[in-house]
Amino acid sequence: MSSVESLPWTVDENTNRLLAPDGLALLLGMLLDQQFPMERAFFGPYLLTQRMGRDLDAAVIAEYPEEELAAIFRGPPVIHRYPAAMATRTQEVCRTVRDSYDANAEAIWTTASSGPELLARLKALPGFGDAKSRIFVGILGKRLGAAPPGWEEVAADWPSIADVAVWEDVLVVREQKRLMKAKGRT
Repeated sequence: MSSVESLPWTVDENTNRLLAPDGLALLLGMLLDQQFPMERAFFGPYLLTQRMGRDLDAAVIAEYPEEELAAIFRGPPVIHRYPAAMATRTQEVCRTVRDSYDANAEAIWTTASSGPELLARLKALPGFGDAKSRIFVGILGKRLGAAPPGWEEVAADWPSIADVAVWEDVLVVREQKRLMKAKGRT
């Protein structure tokens, strides 16, 4: 996917090394980054590979028996705070990747001709609203150098995981987000 070998978003180096070169792992980590600590969300794809006993494959996950996938998500430890719902959402994303991008998650961004087209493609994925999609565009542009021209105009313009270059940045971004939320309440 890119020349970046690792994304330092968890305390587990194997996970960090999985995220950078594996587009589906990165996409699923972003999907799971919802109502769950960021570092645990991005650890989810690694847990999924370990429990399935294989590399991530959108076509395989799309066809996986639903109850078996839900059991994998339940763990222990859980892959997400809402294991059954996120197992279903993961399958929905994998079905979209299979059906629309020939089971290649990276094709979502490698074949997009512009930032706005990439943003539209991401927003069309199950579980990817505007904010999550804009953050993902930022990840592709800032961390991986893998976004199409014009990505800067549609990427998130607030502190996010896309701004985490080293593990210590996680706490900085988390505090910035907390302060933004607090300011929004006053």
